[in-house]
Amino acid sequence: MNFQLPLIAPSILAADFSELGSNIQDAIEGGASWIHCDIMDGHFVPNISFGPNIVKAAKKSAPEAFIDVHLMIENPDQFVESFVQAGADLISVHYEATHHLHRSIQNIKKYGLMAGVVVNPATSLHNLEPILEDVDLVLIMSVNPGFGGQSFIENSYQRLTELAKMRDEGDHGFLIQVDGGVNLKNAKKVADAGADILVAGSGVFSAQDIGTRYQELQEKLGE
Repeated sequence: MNFQLPLIAPSILAADFSELGSNIQDAIEGGASWIHCDIMDGHFVPNISFGPNIVKAAKKSAPEAFIDVHLMIENPDQFVESFVQAGADLISVHYEATHHLHRSIQNIKKYGLMAGVVVNPATSLHNLEPILEDVDLVLIMSVNPGFGGQSFIENSYQRLTELAKMRDEGDHGFLIQVDGGVNLKNAKKVADAGADILVAGSGVFSAQDIGTRYQELQEKLGE
């Protein structure tokens, strides 16, 4: 799929699950084309979110949307096929959650999906150098993973800029995604620092008018 970058990717973690389909459609009608799904297992991160059935419901609600699955779970390889069957277009795994990162990335790619790697705020970006030529996306966590609604960690701007430099110097083609604390006040600065895809959960779904809020966030990126 071709996307006009940078873009806002609504995270359904912050949606009203009793109105999930409606919430997603509101975002789509506001212009969203990329839906982010945060999967938490209560082990790798201190919270439990949802599994493949909700991802499947999201895909059913918006079959035209790109479904991005972010696995914040231990032993991610065991669950990749389930999320493939649920309709994922991209699956990302944490650098910190797998002992065999190359194998995990190849396991995702064998299904024909895009594959991403995620790093927590305290993980050095240089740990990713051996995998950068193999991934389609690198996700920088701008909060500590596990809960929605956290504040953006300020040194994430520097990390985004550093990662963009690593991409340019290595002539890599991966997308840069950021997740955590993105809102109307900081979205433009986050994009300017190097982010191609800005995940926004409560920044989108906490609004009274989800579609309008999405438009407002997306417009910020073009200012």
